[in-house]
Amino acid sequence: MKILIVSGRDVHELLGYDECTEVLRAALAARARGEVYQPLRTMIEPEEPAGLMALMPAYWPGTDPAYGLKAICIFPGNPAIGLDAHQGVVLLSSTQTGEPLAILNASAITEIRTAAVSAVATGLLARPDATELAIIGTGVQARAHLLAISGSRPLTGVRVAGRDHAKAIRFAGLMQASAGVPVIACASARDAVSEAGIIVTATSAAEPVLRRDWLAAGAHINAVGACLPHTRELDGATMADAALFADSRESVRGEAGDYLLALAEGAIGPDHVRAEIGELLTGDAAGRSSEQEITVFESLGLAVEDLAAAAYVYGKASRLGAGSLVDF
Repeated sequence: MKILIVSGRDVHELLGYDECTEVLRAALAARARGEVYQPLRTMIEPEEPAGLMALMPAYWPGTDPAYGLKAICIFPGNPAIGLDAHQGVVLLSSTQTGEPLAILNASAITEIRTAAVSAVATGLLARPDATELAIIGTGVQARAHLLAISGSRPLTGVRVAGRDHAKAIRFAGLMQASAGVPVIACASARDAVSEAGIIVTATSAAEPVLRRDWLAAGAHINAVGACLPHTRELDGATMADAALFADSRESVRGEAGDYLLALAEGAIGPDHVRAEIGELLTGDAAGRSSEQEITVFESLGLAVEDLAAAAYVYGKASRLGAGSLVDF
C-alpha cells in the first residue's frame, strides 16, 4: 500500500486562498443540502491541560476520497515558542476500500481553510462598500485572514491590534507588501475597529476583546478565536445587537462561548442564530437585512471543510507529483 504524505510547505504551495474559497463554497452548500454526514467533533480536554485534542470526521458521498478525519491538538502556548497553536494531521481514506490514501499537515489545512471560510462569509455578509479591515490578533490566523480577505475584495486599509503592541507593529511591517494597502498597528482594539466595515477577531482570549459600543453601524465580524464553551471574544451586547450566522447551528449551540455565555447572561435567546453560511449559498436563507445591521459569523470550523480542502490538495498533488509517496 502506498500513502501520500503532504507537508505543510506542500499544502501552502498547492492551496491558494482563492482556490480554497471556491472549494469551500461548494462544500458548505453541499452540507446545507444534506449531502454531507458530519457528527459534532469529539473534544478531549484534560482537567489540567497544556492543550486539548479534537477529532473531526466527515463523509461526503459522491466525492473521491469521500472520507476524511482531522485529528488536531490545540496548544494555546505554542505561539510563544514559534509554533502554530494547531498541530495534527488530516487523514483521507479511499471511497472504495477504506484504505488510507494521504496524510496532510493539519496546521496548514486549518490555517488556509479557516480564513477562506471567513472570506466566503465576508462576501455574503459584509456591506459591498466595506473596504476597511480591522484584525484583532497577530498570529497565524491574523495573517491568513488578511491574505484571504484582501484577495477576495478590494480594501483601502488594514488596522491591527493585539495584546502586545510591539507584535502588532511587527505584524504590520511584515504584511504591508502582501496586503497592497496600508497596514497600521493600533494601540488598542477599540482604535483598530473604529469605523471598520470588516472585523476579524483571531485571538486566544477567554474574555471579550470586542465591545458593542466600539462598532460602527453595518460592521461585519468574523469571530474566529473562541472555540470552547467557556471562552469568548465578543461581549453580550454585541451578540444581542447582531444578526448571528454560523458554519453550523449544532456547533454554535454546543461549543461557542460567544453564544453560550451571552445566552447564560440572558442577552440572547436560544434561537439567535439566523442562518448557516451554507444556507445563504443555496438561497435557503437571507443575509444582512439592512446597511446598518451588524452581522457576526461565528466560525468554529467543520470537518467537511477539512475534507474538501484536503481532497483538493490530494488531487492536485497527485497530478503534479507533489508530496512524498511512501510504503505503508
